[in-house]
Amino acid sequence: MLTNEYLKRVYAQVEARDAHESEFLQAVREVFESLELVIDKHPEWEAAGLLERFVEPERTIEFRVPWVDDNGVTRVNRGYRVQYNSAIGPYKGGLRFHPSVNLSIMKFLGFEQILKNSLTSLPMGGGKGGSDFDPKGKSDAEVMRFCQSFMSELYRHIGQFTDVPAGDIGVGAREIGFLFGQYKKLTDRFDGAVLTGKGLTYGGSLARTQATGFGLCYFSAEALKHLRNTSYEGKTVVVSGSGNVAQYCAQKVGVLGGKVVAMSDSQGYIYDPNGINLDVLFDIKQKRRARISVYADEVAGSTYVEGCKNIWKVKCDIAHPCASQNEMDAEGAQALVDNGCMAVFEGANMPLTPEAIAIIQNNGLLYSPGKASNAGGVATSGLEMTQNSIRMSWSFDEVDEKLHGIMQNIFKACYDASVECGKPGDLMVGANVAGFLKVANAMMAQGVV
Repeated sequence: MLTNEYLKRVYAQVEARDAHESEFLQAVREVFESLELVIDKHPEWEAAGLLERFVEPERTIEFRVPWVDDNGVTRVNRGYRVQYNSAIGPYKGGLRFHPSVNLSIMKFLGFEQILKNSLTSLPMGGGKGGSDFDPKGKSDAEVMRFCQSFMSELYRHIGQFTDVPAGDIGVGAREIGFLFGQYKKLTDRFDGAVLTGKGLTYGGSLARTQATGFGLCYFSAEALKHLRNTSYEGKTVVVSGSGNVAQYCAQKVGVLGGKVVAMSDSQGYIYDPNGINLDVLFDIKQKRRARISVYADEVAGSTYVEGCKNIWKVKCDIAHPCASQNEMDAEGAQALVDNGCMAVFEGANMPLTPEAIAIIQNNGLLYSPGKASNAGGVATSGLEMTQNSIRMSWSFDEVDEKLHGIMQNIFKACYDASVECGKPGDLMVGANVAGFLKVANAMMAQGVV
């Protein structure tokens, strides 16, 4: 509940202006509730209209994306790029291709990205983009034509010193390749740092594919060690989703001594008491691009359950929601509590509803927001930009070591901020405050722009 008059006034303005953007309002309110703990120390923010500027994107771009399917039929989708805040660096954030994409989701993701990028300590501002195009079920040729049309508008708004997109849900190596090829053709230059998540043959970084999932586990391991004096060793883990983040989170959990027993996709979840066989899962998802239900057909002793929501009823010690926003509601959170779960570390962006977060925190479970624990992906994107700029390529181990260090530093920044706010160990407060203060100081230094 907001009590500070400045925070209340600005939130009311956002609510009145963007009443229909529920995801965006949810993200803003979460951050504002954390800022209650520091706002009184900074009366200069109100005088400078800092929060009013912070919640408003610097630029919002919306455009049509016409393309022709394999049957010769013209299709039209909507494209977006929200360039939210460039106070500490060029806009940086992924592109999401999914039917659910709308302006509210783009704004919430861009808003979260500001703080996430700030926490990495790398010079990157916040932005996000995408389209309501669904790449599932499309041929490679259809995806290529869509990506070329999308980039034919986007290219004029991006650049390595302006805005650097990457991948997100629905945008993997295939899509990044098509997008980069069209950008190169339109601009007649090889501007490698304009997109991250590229293939290794044209400027991509080793370990980028694994970075978000690995980084999530590096952050979580720090939290478990320092706040509960324990580790992944011997722990049972549930990971929602089965995309890039979930896959490599599950892989690193195994390396760190844990056992992942359940994973999901948009249709349902699999349960394997012996631990998910990642060789089979990777083959299903990376090569065949099939539904996760196939796993239960091929691995003895495993089961498939329709409906992904009930995955949180699977008994576990640690939960990693890695699918999508608001995937865990109050019912799911209560199921984890009732089954003795000790920690929830977010791998997706805002995967818990406010009600779920309250249940998790009120019952004493460890909890970290995605803006902190899933920052490994964008951190390694920043490292990819660095390699492109200096015309060098680091080894997998070099990048992984840098990623590990960044995630350890993010945990420390979140914990230190939580202590300064009088809520030691509240990593949501710590992430919001630590991320915001860096951006706020930069905005104040640059004047009213």
